[in-house]
Amino acid sequence: MKLLYGVQGTGNGHISRARAMARALAEYDVEVDFIFSGRPAEHYFDMTPFGDYRTFTGMSFVSRDGKIDMLATARHNHLAQLRRDIRQLDVSGYDKVISDFEPISAWAARQQGIPSVAISHQAAFSHAVPKHGETWINRLIMRHFAPTDYAIGLHWYHFNQAILPPIIDTSLPNATTVSLVAEKAVLVYLPFESLSAVSELLLRFSQPFVCFHPEVSALEQRENLTLMPLGKESFHSALHQCQGVIANGGFELPSEALTLGKKLLLKPLSGQFEQLSNVATLAQLGLAHTMNSLDARAVREWLQTPAVGAIAYPDVAKALAEWLVKGELGQTRSLFHHLWAQVDYPETVEESILDFNRLSTRVEPNRLRLQRLNR
Repeated sequence: MKLLYGVQGTGNGHISRARAMARALAEYDVEVDFIFSGRPAEHYFDMTPFGDYRTFTGMSFVSRDGKIDMLATARHNHLAQLRRDIRQLDVSGYDKVISDFEPISAWAARQQGIPSVAISHQAAFSHAVPKHGETWINRLIMRHFAPTDYAIGLHWYHFNQAILPPIIDTSLPNATTVSLVAEKAVLVYLPFESLSAVSELLLRFSQPFVCFHPEVSALEQRENLTLMPLGKESFHSALHQCQGVIANGGFELPSEALTLGKKLLLKPLSGQFEQLSNVATLAQLGLAHTMNSLDARAVREWLQTPAVGAIAYPDVAKALAEWLVKGELGQTRSLFHHLWAQVDYPETVEESILDFNRLSTRVEPNRLRLQRLNR
């Protein structure tokens, strides 16, 4: 079997998820080619698991100071180049095309009649899951940006929908990685905010922080603040050792933090529907604290709160790899039941989820199992 795996490169979460899938698919007699789009080729890092991957310009959003800049986004994206890349990408030699919200692979598969599968958090928004800040433009983007024949959505809770738990990059940090995390340090990853604004906020505290940011090129110590360049090994080491995480409203980093029992303080990217929905949903489920700006008061209050405990999610990547290789694209019900039955939430989170169900769906609480889908 030969697969083409397209990955949206604008966020490191998509790439982290693809790494987990690459490891899972490597256990089978299957050839996988990876393509990435959405960021300049020289800005990718730690890409060894993907072999001889290819990059394309693709499409991405431009942000400034924590907000989507729609004018700069329109200027940055070149639709003519996107159409050329879709037309020129030959997928005829592949049995299936997988897309993690990557448009070139998805549209090429559709135009050339190759079966395609979406595996992404974005695919969950085609279901009745919580949505915040949604507009008709958001609905069009989610539906037409990277269309596929089949879609597997990923989310922190099932909401009685046919979606799966998160794909977690379960690899442990390299034992030889030097720890640069002070005792009880907080990991900060706010790539959509300016480094100066983030630093100004964090330097107001005595609390030690380790901050990863795309504007940082080398390790630097500023009082209580350790600035770090982006890197998979160093980032994962810090994530495993920290007491909590301050981040934007992506999907993969909060997922990994929750499995490690790290408390979360999240600031959504203003104007970005997915991040607004993610942050509001985690807050409603009792899984994160939120702030709408770089708010020192919110940080101070959050530092005093305890973590809710770790969530045990199953190895979704392994299950999906087997599902893809067996070719059971139309048979997903047993996969959904099998994986959600293995999820274990802390007791306080179960209580929040039950309250959420009562308020939002007005259905009989199902104790976190898919009783409705089992009927």
